[in-house]
Amino acid sequence: MFDKFKNSKGEFQESIISDVQGMLSLHEATCLRIRGEDILDEALTFTTVQLQSALPNLSTPIKEQIIHALNQPIHKGLTRLDARRHILFFEQNDCHSKDLLNFAKLDFNLLQKLHQRELCEITRWWKDLDFAKKLPFARDRMVECYFWILGVYFEPQYLLARRILTKVIALTSIIDDIYDVYGTLEELVLFTDAIESMIDEEMAKQGRSYCVDYAKSSMKILVRAYFEEAKWFHQGYVPTIEEYMQVALVTAGYKMLATTTSFVGMGELATKEAFDWVSNDPLIVQAASVLTRLKDDIVGHKFEQKRGHVVSAVECYRKQHGTTEEEAIIELYKQVTHSWKDLNAECLCPTKVPMPLLARVLNLARVIYVLYTRMKMATLILGPRSRTL
Repeated sequence: MFDKFKNSKGEFQESIISDVQGMLSLHEATCLRIRGEDILDEALTFTTVQLQSALPNLSTPIKEQIIHALNQPIHKGLTRLDARRHILFFEQNDCHSKDLLNFAKLDFNLLQKLHQRELCEITRWWKDLDFAKKLPFARDRMVECYFWILGVYFEPQYLLARRILTKVIALTSIIDDIYDVYGTLEELVLFTDAIESMIDEEMAKQGRSYCVDYAKSSMKILVRAYFEEAKWFHQGYVPTIEEYMQVALVTAGYKMLATTTSFVGMGELATKEAFDWVSNDPLIVQAASVLTRLKDDIVGHKFEQKRGHVVSAVECYRKQHGTTEEEAIIELYKQVTHSWKDLNAECLCPTKVPMPLLARVLNLARVIYVLYTRMKMATLILGPRSRTL
């Protein structure tokens, strides 16, 4: 399909360069490529170079669209953030439909009000727990956690799912801090019991208690992996990249959040068969876990070392292969690219489970990708920040 853009020498035609909007669309299309689609790999390099070269001669709004696309393509972005941005782009287009624009604004504002009410309720729950006094060392990040979960499911019908997953991610963040700073096994068990009790109560109302068994199992796996990392830190042990990734893919929290826990509040769509599938570590979960773990480590590894945390993938790769930091990061980014391709492949029809379920796995990967991409940009300007989950 894309061969028509090439000449007899197998190179992209110079004639398409002048079609800036077309080049932008081709650039966005390359982000959906899978392994083996070499022509789209070539198209990514070609469109990136050409769009960057064209920027000085462009006017708003196409210039702003291109800058955004080069930093954050649509496919790797968050739906509601992109919706707001594209409303602004659309409004600046002289040919826009006023009715469509008004409906888009109305939809965005109504849903935002719903999300604001939800955040108020969740914040009250958090304040009632009084962690600020009981655990003053823990990070207070409820709004941040809710923002994460809005990226996973923003739709109105997933209110229960948002509530459960936000609470789980907030409590898991505290568990992470306990292991990093004050952790004892007894304290960790107490927090795990609190999480299980919360989910038990919600699921009992719906008669779907079998969901809880999957969520509990994934939490236990996470706790064991936290303990393994704690042993490495106290022993001063630097594992191989293979050893590290086996544990770090779990402690990133992604598998627990994006698999069983994110399915818990999705009603009848999340059948027992769906839980069985996602609990068996399918390729989409593996790919998303690698993507998020490596983005975390690449962006935050320097700050983590100052914080006194366990080594990251960057340090493990450097020691094992005798490379520089820059060389290690280049190699790890190649794995991030491969992971995106595997994610895309798993979302092609026909899918093994309903797409609304696959979308949760994909969306959480998008959330983390967006946050770490922006965190990297902020770090360059403002200095390092504390890592996320």
